Amino acid sequence: MKAAASRPNLVVVGSGMVGQAFVEECVENGLSAVYRIIVVGEEPRAAYDRVHLSEYIGERSAEELAIVAPDWYAQHDIELRTDVRVDAIDRSLAKLTLSDETCLEYARLILATGSYPFVPPIDGKDGPGRFVYRTLEDLDAMRAFAGSCERGVVIGGGLLGLEAANALRNLGLKADVVEFAPHLMATQLDPGGGQMLGELIAELGVGIYTSKATERIESDDDGPTRLVFADGESLATDMVVFSAGIRPRDELARDCGLELGERGGIVIDDACMTNDPLIYAIGEVALWQGRIFGLVGPGYAMAAAAAAHLAAEPEPRFAGADMSTELKLLGVDVASFGDAHARTEGARILCYRDEVARVYRRVVVSGDGSRLIGGTLVGDTHDYRPLLMKMRSQIDITNASAALALPAGLDRAGTDEGGVGDLPATAQVCSCNNVDKAALVAAIDGGAHDVASIKSATRAGTGCGGCAPMIGGLLSARLQELGHEVDQGLCEHFELNRQQLEDAIRAGEIRDFPTLLERCGRGGSGCEICKPVAASIFASTWNDHVLDPALVGLQDTNDRFLANLQKDGTYSVIPRVPAGEITPQQLMTIARVAEEYDLYTKITGGQRIDMFGARVDQLPDIWRALTDAGFESGHAYGKAVRTVKSCVGSTWCRFGVQDSVGLAVRIEERYKGIRAPHKLKLAVSGCTRECAEAQGKDVGIIATENGYNLYVCGNGGMRPRHADLLAVDLDEATLIRYVDRFLAFYIRTADRLQRTSVWLENLEGGLDYLRKVVVDDYLGIADELEAHLQSLVGSYRCEWKQTLEDPDKLALFRTFVNDDATDPAPLYVRERGQRRPLFEAEKV
Repeated sequence: MKAAASRPNLVVVGSGMVGQAFVEECVENGLSAVYRIIVVGEEPRAAYDRVHLSEYIGERSAEELAIVAPDWYAQHDIELRTDVRVDAIDRSLAKLTLSDETCLEYARLILATGSYPFVPPIDGKDGPGRFVYRTLEDLDAMRAFAGSCERGVVIGGGLLGLEAANALRNLGLKADVVEFAPHLMATQLDPGGGQMLGELIAELGVGIYTSKATERIESDDDGPTRLVFADGESLATDMVVFSAGIRPRDELARDCGLELGERGGIVIDDACMTNDPLIYAIGEVALWQGRIFGLVGPGYAMAAAAAAHLAAEPEPRFAGADMSTELKLLGVDVASFGDAHARTEGARILCYRDEVARVYRRVVVSGDGSRLIGGTLVGDTHDYRPLLMKMRSQIDITNASAALALPAGLDRAGTDEGGVGDLPATAQVCSCNNVDKAALVAAIDGGAHDVASIKSATRAGTGCGGCAPMIGGLLSARLQELGHEVDQGLCEHFELNRQQLEDAIRAGEIRDFPTLLERCGRGGSGCEICKPVAASIFASTWNDHVLDPALVGLQDTNDRFLANLQKDGTYSVIPRVPAGEITPQQLMTIARVAEEYDLYTKITGGQRIDMFGARVDQLPDIWRALTDAGFESGHAYGKAVRTVKSCVGSTWCRFGVQDSVGLAVRIEERYKGIRAPHKLKLAVSGCTRECAEAQGKDVGIIATENGYNLYVCGNGGMRPRHADLLAVDLDEATLIRYVDRFLAFYIRTADRLQRTSVWLENLEGGLDYLRKVVVDDYLGIADELEAHLQSLVGSYRCEWKQTLEDPDKLALFRTFVNDDATDPAPLYVRERGQRRPLFEAEKV
């Protein structure tokens, strides 16, 4: 390699995701040996993952968001200059003037300056408490100001606007979104999809205000106080975040005379070259054939094209980009692809809307029904990648278009290999980095036999990550074709599956996630797959409190607050009522609590009483009143043993042949709180008339004149399944032993979030094998399984009571981490003698 001084300068202006992608392409193309590569960025740090910017609030540090390690640049002989701005470009001298009063000559110049947030010309837009959502520094400023706030509003209901709303929620604020268009994400979604998205986000407690033009922002000395709309209505707020679109940062290009579009953006050709052959433009600042692409995927494609042109490679050239995208916005899955708005001449639309499951699907097909040309998915995006690739590969869907509008499992076959198997080699799998199926197969054939290796070899899956399931599916299928053992790892962070992780945790006595990663992981910090799985295994192995410091960060919202989150942002509380048996005194306690906190009450299907509408700060006081009266947590919030339903049995019923209530109480007291891969429901019926519906439960017991019949693996819900008879005429001691073994075997061998019914359907050998293990001790592990269950029974503690006794755990139950104030009360109306949330249509 030539010395740095003898190599001409290749200067990259902009150290964002696209600028970093270009530098990596240069390294791959050998350009770092030809040029002295210098990256100039005005932010105080190297490139970071701006796609996941909202995770900076509470979840990931700036270091964790970094795209490459700090020493990456030195390792590749690249000079990185941070916290410095380019003030001017002198094209005649091929020289840059920097904000630190230095100058920098260039042989080639790459402008990756990105975009800036557009702030509408609203009266009152300037002043304290007004922010844009673009950088880590923006989020630091928002965090600092939010300490004195209760609620914040985002002006703009597009992708970034909804991400900003999520950031406000993560800061502990009540978030509202104001959008000028009639529905959210108007650029990506059709009206039906936008309406469903708005409804789903509103159910999470975020205020949604569409068709609203903000006329002015009123304020006092401390900051904003309210937004006033053109229709005369107003919205109170303490903080405003602008996210009303982006504009290209083309001021350097404008000042030096580069060709720009009428509405901005630096004009480029297919090699991303400007009208100056020494200067290229990539990313959101570039204008290609009249279009600016506001997603990272097209920016990566531009980076590859520019680097290839500099390396004198004929390919690739930038040929435009599909703006298809898959996102999770405030926990809601959303996807849009192709001609989602059906603007193609003759296009036909097929829609599916499920108000119960809260799912919306719309596919757009060609006029003759032979090709898929676009679509929208809201609430369930499982089929996004297969549909996207069917569209891009122009697969003939004649006579199958109607089936594509239905979710998986509704009268249509699923997809193999994550939806890749039936696609041609040219099908694009990773749109962020333009990686097709052939490249993935080539990487696998070349020795990349795990997902991490494939990512390293092809960069597929390193952008938004949405293609990861298909990469995993293709990897498994291809390895099987090659005769290799298939990696059944849980995710990219663990080569072990759930059952193997369970064994490792038990054998190694591992009690926290960092230790698990260190001993069993493949690197990284974990993900949304492995963290909840680890939390479940820790709970069903050691039974430590889920809010212990080592575990609290692994829990989802319900477990984090030991209560069920409801659509208006409040929580429901369900105390345990073993077997549904309750005394008048206990009923009066529940009545007093419900009356004091004005909670909506309802009898559940599991013979308990649910109380809705509790604020997070009220939960400890409610639990204290209940536990003082002898109640315990009902674990309705966890993947755990929920209820043991019963009939009155022989105590009162003239048909009963056994004391079903007494047995149900003993069973519920034994198994209460035990956590598992999924929720567990049990029932005991006092005779074959089956009033407790035991044959629809995970564990069902039906009394006979000779003892009890044991049924397993039934469930209700979306896929009802009748339980299977495992053993007959059991005495109580034998019954308990068999249930112990069954539960322990399920906990140890089921996959994550797998109900007992699905587990049995996938268990090799089915019911006969399960009977051999549980009844016949075929594997010789009966004593071990029973000991496992007994350890969980013996270590049970009421999670509510433990929390009340621990000041550190109690501190978690505050609306705001830095203020004792409570959340403003949601809007309610009285109906049938109780309060309920105000529906959106009723908010006038």
